[in-house]
Amino acid sequence: MYNLTEMLTYCRPEGSQTQREFCKRFIEPAMGCPDKWGNYLLELGDKPSVCFAAHHDTVHFKDGIQRVDVTGDVVSLPFNSTSSCLGADCTTGVWLILNMIEEGVPGFYIIHAAEELGCDGSSALVASEPDWLTQVDSVISLDRMGTESIITHQMGTRTASDEFAVSLSGVLDLPALRPDDSGSYTDSNEYRGVVSECTNLSVGYFGQHTKRETQDLWFADVILERMIDADWSQLDIVREPVLEDPYAIWESYYKDYGTGSGWKVGSPVNEKNDYQKMYEFIKRYPDEVSEMLVDWGLDTSTMAEDLNIQDPEYINNYLNGGVIGG
Repeated sequence: MYNLTEMLTYCRPEGSQTQREFCKRFIEPAMGCPDKWGNYLLELGDKPSVCFAAHHDTVHFKDGIQRVDVTGDVVSLPFNSTSSCLGADCTTGVWLILNMIEEGVPGFYIIHAAEELGCDGSSALVASEPDWLTQVDSVISLDRMGTESIITHQMGTRTASDEFAVSLSGVLDLPALRPDDSGSYTDSNEYRGVVSECTNLSVGYFGQHTKRETQDLWFADVILERMIDADWSQLDIVREPVLEDPYAIWESYYKDYGTGSGWKVGSPVNEKNDYQKMYEFIKRYPDEVSEMLVDWGLDTSTMAEDLNIQDPEYINNYLNGGVIGG
């Protein structure tokens, strides 16, 4: 069995020396050499229909080896650590995949490169139209925070059906795992136009991308045990693979609500790419963005006014000091 705590000591920003060392030590003995984009692929079994995915880069600012602490079943950075994050996103997913391979669980396995740079590895792989994609009807990324999510939507568009999410919860015999439509994005999102069910499964980390990041070792062990024992033939495949355009959603929001200071109603989203990047950045780093805005002296009531947000109940109950639903 691979040692998750030891794997978490590797800080692996994309393209770094420590990332290469991590891949050579842990991934390549099990999966061989990467493709030209840095992705590792392995097929086990006779034309498996389920693809399990993770990524081998992290959002660490610097590479190198970091010290980690284990308190009970929780791994975290030491109080005085100079590291920027723990890196359970997506070390835990890599750990799960390597152990599933070791146990001989049939499946198509991919550990992608450059997810944290915008899913560069997975997008290049999908664009190459490999033959094996025609046999896969689900992509399960092992890259979701918490202990209760089976993602059904990424970037505001549906990538997996609720029926599939419910069946996945049943296959794993973990009823606490439920359909969750609040996903931002990960590598499985890149497959949504060619694969029916593209999800992201909670693997037990919290506070991702921050110094407060932690990993629940007990939950990781439970997920691994259930994935090894699962009957993957019982998954419900319902969604038709379509490549929805998220820009339509963003443009609609922009025109309807972008009426405050500095915004122009109905102007083209010029810069769709810049808008997309900003949208994705805020969804990925809500804690950091909130802290920055507070440091700048902004408050929620002023922002609601500037953005012309018309939601009296929300503003009165929450933005002005109350509690949602209070």
